[in-house]
Amino acid sequence: MTTPLIAGNWKMNGTLRSLTELKGIADAIKDGRTEGTDVVVCPPATMLSASRGILHNAAKVGGQDCHAEASGAHTGDVAAEMLKDVGATYVIVGHSERRADHGESDEMVRAKVEAAWRAKLTAIVCIGESQEERDEGRTLDRLGEQLAGSLPDGATADNLVVAYEPIWAIGTGRTATSDDVAEAHGFIRKTLSERFGGDTGSAIRILYGGSVKPDNAFDLLHTENVDGALVGGASLKAEDFIAICEAAARPNGRDPFEPDFSDLEMGLE
Repeated sequence: MTTPLIAGNWKMNGTLRSLTELKGIADAIKDGRTEGTDVVVCPPATMLSASRGILHNAAKVGGQDCHAEASGAHTGDVAAEMLKDVGATYVIVGHSERRADHGESDEMVRAKVEAAWRAKLTAIVCIGESQEERDEGRTLDRLGEQLAGSLPDGATADNLVVAYEPIWAIGTGRTATSDDVAEAHGFIRKTLSERFGGDTGSAIRILYGGSVKPDNAFDLLHTENVDGALVGGASLKAEDFIAICEAAARPNGRDPFEPDFSDLEMGLE
């Protein structure tokens, strides 16, 4: 059974004052609240080193982007090797905000995945359709294009995670339905298996992202072919993020936000 992965993407949020939230995440993990779940936090690059120190032996840290080259005249960019040097083990690439704000193509994303692998980092590759593409019935076509263009050969369950994030659900408060997610993730699973082989395709973790919150996490995380979540705004608060991690851990196989009447039922028997 695949271990769920919950990844927090802090985006351009957080200063050293925010480390108190990281300590809260670390403490909750050490208390066993996320047992059975892998956890990674991707803070801004300025916080990576300090975050690594606080989360040490509790959760992994990751970068939010990397350059395709290992070094050179690329002012303001960060190489995958630099992320590795400060303790990162993951890096997010191809996020829709990078694709839109910085004009990143599938080809550019593919080069960044290769850079991540070169540095022995696990790449979290983001794909997702726009509202227009969904309205036109082109969701699966778009996902197929992104998978084909953004993923190099040689993917394994250790070096690749795919995150499905419908663009229209990111930071909007809107969330895809369980049926929408099941359809997209099923297509991604099939595509990965056809390209990389059934064993590899079934083992690569596929995350859902897009307004994931404590109150919707359980249903999303227990949808077929969903192996975890890429969490945005809710990852900035320790309790919200940990609640999502707890939902992924499948406590007693039930939604932690639903009342548990099992003891009462046993007493009535």
